[in-house]
Amino acid sequence: MAMRLTPADRDLVTTAVTAAESRTSGEIVTIVARRSDNYHDVGLSWAAAAVFVALALMAAFPAQLRAILSMLLLDWEHELADWKLLMGLLALLIVKFLFVRYLLAIMPLRMLMTPRATKARRVRRRAILLFRTAAEARTRGRTGVLLYLSLDEHRAELVADSAINAKVAPEVWGEAMAALVTAIRDGRPGEGMAQAVAQIGTVLADHFPREADDINELPDRLIEL
Repeated sequence: MAMRLTPADRDLVTTAVTAAESRTSGEIVTIVARRSDNYHDVGLSWAAAAVFVALALMAAFPAQLRAILSMLLLDWEHELADWKLLMGLLALLIVKFLFVRYLLAIMPLRMLMTPRATKARRVRRRAILLFRTAAEARTRGRTGVLLYLSLDEHRAELVADSAINAKVAPEVWGEAMAALVTAIRDGRPGEGMAQAVAQIGTVLADHFPREADDINELPDRLIEL
């Protein structure tokens, strides 16, 4: 089942960011994307694997292949030149490749067939890219944290700059992410992001309390891609 964000979820996250940033000079950016990648290469990989398996089976069981050809050609396969038989097999392999490729053009099926490790790598890569463009490059002298949620992958990432990472143990960020991951599993992404933002705000307030001249450099609203 596809995960969705409701208007109430958006308001909840925005309110959480505003409250968290009221206690710190740091910036919290929240971004939600439908997915982090289209995984076109996954469809191509499965299609190529299907062809490879078919070729391997032909090579491993030539007698069975000949029996199938004999049945399909009504015992007339010996009348065909070898090159015609091979061209026929090539055509069947091409059809198989195209069938699997376009079957996996169905996004929910393609997501189902994408390995979890692949999803994790690409969500992480997208989160780092967004942090560099949406947070790191747009703040001056203040620390920033990005909370990123990729809905179709059901995965979230937290990326922080070196100023705060040098002061905070990875386990602390893990606690913030645990609340979000639990909420995602329960189908409550908005509540999970709000809880994670509150914990991130507490960490930032401990190390970078709000200063008198602090300005809000980045929008508090939830950014949806």
